Amino acid sequence: MGPARRWPVISALGVIQILTWGSSFYLPAVLAGPIADGTGWPLAWVVGGLSVGLLAAAFASPRVGLAIHRHGGRPVLALAAVLLAVGLAILGGAPNLPVYLAGWIVIGLGMGCGLYDPAFATLGRLYGSDARPAITTLTLWGGFASTVCWPLSAFLVERIGWRGTCLAYAGLHITVTLPLALLMIPPMPAKVVGSVRERRDGGTLTARERRAYLLMAAVLVFGGTVMAMVSVHLIALLQARGVALASAVTYGALIGPAQVGARLVEMAGKGRHHPLWTLAAAMALVSLGLGILAAGLPAVGVALVLYGAGNGIYSIARGAVPLALFGPVRYPVLIGRLALRGLIAQALAPALGALALAYGGPDVAYGLLLILALANLGLAVTLLRNG
Repeated sequence: MGPARRWPVISALGVIQILTWGSSFYLPAVLAGPIADGTGWPLAWVVGGLSVGLLAAAFASPRVGLAIHRHGGRPVLALAAVLLAVGLAILGGAPNLPVYLAGWIVIGLGMGCGLYDPAFATLGRLYGSDARPAITTLTLWGGFASTVCWPLSAFLVERIGWRGTCLAYAGLHITVTLPLALLMIPPMPAKVVGSVRERRDGGTLTARERRAYLLMAAVLVFGGTVMAMVSVHLIALLQARGVALASAVTYGALIGPAQVGARLVEMAGKGRHHPLWTLAAAMALVSLGLGILAAGLPAVGVALVLYGAGNGIYSIARGAVPLALFGPVRYPVLIGRLALRGLIAQALAPALGALALAYGGPDVAYGLLLILALANLGLAVTLLRNG
């Protein structure tokens, strides 16, 4: 498929990513307070619904990768829209906490079928080894998910309440996401269908590849842990160092633009360097940013811009590195297996961060983040040297 025909596909996937991230991963940031206030359910359990969803997504991911390997991404992304709509409808009508958490299980299955990893696998199936520019462009779209959906969620909550907001997002998935997946995502190319028939499992690795796979799995575990801990606990960590709430929020807002800016720089490079260099650069930037925060230096804004830039291109690397290391035929299966580890880490990381803050204080929490980031830098360098 020529470059001119990629833009409609990537744009459709971009809108799908914005609505999928915005109505799942980013949903509790705005809705958790109103849900707890309106129902009396414990806030920890309300927020914990996301962890339940991430665990469901994790255990679904290997099967999702295999399904994309065999059938392409279109039916899987369409299923994601349906699952997200059903899960959000369950949330909107939940009479009690167990039903609310059950809704998050369904949403989690939708996340497993519709977030970055299935979208990357879809692009790998469509474009083969040339999918890296498409992956980079897609992450640029995804970077606007919170920018679009946090204000949208706040607007909807103000006017129709949290239950109405959940139902509105369910309607968007049926009327926007589902048609985009069915009408704009092409079926798997015939030549790829033939290769699938020849290798049904798609996941066999040599000894050298197995080592690279395990290193990449560790990168995703540590990277997912750091990302989730920072996302959930950043404001508390900054306040614990004496930063006022308003300033902490302002500093936190720097991360989004830094992510998008770094992705634009990566896009401008047009894939001239191996994605392992992107991964190493991402881990170096994240480590430097967290190192400044851990040291308590008076450069919080600089630290968060560095962290945001690293996190931005890390999203690209985690899609592009497996494609480069293992090739397009096995890519959907392997990225699905790899996603299992990273999503479990993201699900458990908020609790780990809360324990570190409660029992060790901010210094221990910052130290843990820095250790994980430096370990990931070491893993990335090892992959680069052996790649």
